[in-house]
Amino acid sequence: MATSPFDDTSAQDARAQTGLPRERLVVVGNGMASLRFLERLTEGSPGRFDVTCVGAEPKAAYNRVLLSSLLGGEVDEAACEFRGLDWYAAHGIRLITGAPVTQIDRENGLVLVGETHVLPFDKLVLAVGSLPIRLPKPGMDLPGVITFRDLADVAAIRRAAVQHARAIVIGGGLLGLEAAVGLARLGVDTTLLHVMDRLMERQLDHHAAALVKRAMEARGVRVMLKADTSRVEGDGKVERLILADGTVLPADLVVLSVGVRPSVALAQGAGLEIGRGIQVDDRMTTSDPRIFALGECAEHRGQIYGLVEPAYEQADTLARHLGGGSAAYAGTSLATSLKVSGLPVFSAGLVDSPEDAEAVVLSDPGAGLYRKLLVRDGRLIGAVFVGDIAEQGACKGLIRSGDPVESVEDLMFGRPAPEPLAA
Repeated sequence: MATSPFDDTSAQDARAQTGLPRERLVVVGNGMASLRFLERLTEGSPGRFDVTCVGAEPKAAYNRVLLSSLLGGEVDEAACEFRGLDWYAAHGIRLITGAPVTQIDRENGLVLVGETHVLPFDKLVLAVGSLPIRLPKPGMDLPGVITFRDLADVAAIRRAAVQHARAIVIGGGLLGLEAAVGLARLGVDTTLLHVMDRLMERQLDHHAAALVKRAMEARGVRVMLKADTSRVEGDGKVERLILADGTVLPADLVVLSVGVRPSVALAQGAGLEIGRGIQVDDRMTTSDPRIFALGECAEHRGQIYGLVEPAYEQADTLARHLGGGSAAYAGTSLATSLKVSGLPVFSAGLVDSPEDAEAVVLSDPGAGLYRKLLVRDGRLIGAVFVGDIAEQGACKGLIRSGDPVESVEDLMFGRPAPEPLAA
């Protein structure tokens, strides 16, 4: 168990100024959502709480968005770091790393860290994220089958991705694509399998997905769609993957990126209300008014989000709420803006065209350019851009607000440059 340096004089000064002991706030999890919450809390309510943050990973919060770049050797581990230990210390936050919280004692207001360390709390925030899903297929426990989720996974994949290795990535979502590109950059023979008929089917329609597939193949990734994995085989390690249609693919490494599920075991053990995730209200409060949850582990109005933007919005809401302000989280209208294999991609709202909407499309496959706007009753309900995403901000705003579209042409082609002022 590693901890950051912490000077108790800051806590003593705060107590002296208020004349009252500060509430003890324990934050379980030290990922991106947790750090965002701590940043906003210390900005808006400095010194209000006596804060301890506990992270299961050995390192402080880092940028998971850069994991594929780290895997491919584009950046080093230092580039993934957010805040050094000195930041936590300077803000009076005790940081415990490399030690998971194993139990919550709600009756006595305690959390058990590891097997022996006990932390008392007045308020508790659960930001424990999610767990990668392992396919329930034979051979998934063989050495060489690795998930792609954290720094340890990146290190394991890089160790397995030796020269002349043959890698198979299962999963055509964003993380799967990033893992495949990262492996291809290492010079590994890489095949991407996806059970659906197009990549990133939740974010892209068929035309946009075809451009992304072409970009992946241009980076050296072999893409197989409608590819249902039956089992993985090997003598003591991965040697081959068998598809449901009987196709045999030689493999030295299999990377699983088939989705995540909220981490709820800790909350469930404490008797908190659980659906698919830890159930919270608009102030991120669980069924226990002293306990809050945010990020990938939280279920809000029946919705679980696996993206950074909703997690940050939830963190901002909770920081304002605990700081004594008025705050409510109404949910996030999802939008995706990213680069897939160097190709800019944006989508928001509906992806596939409903019968009662007009689809306005601009397509130039040769230039790798595609734009689709979905308009219903004069309002934008969906947008998919590939290659040029300059109008993404305007589209996202219109979809979220529901305001009428003034000019479809401006959204499709961009606003014309203003006329120069006369001399």
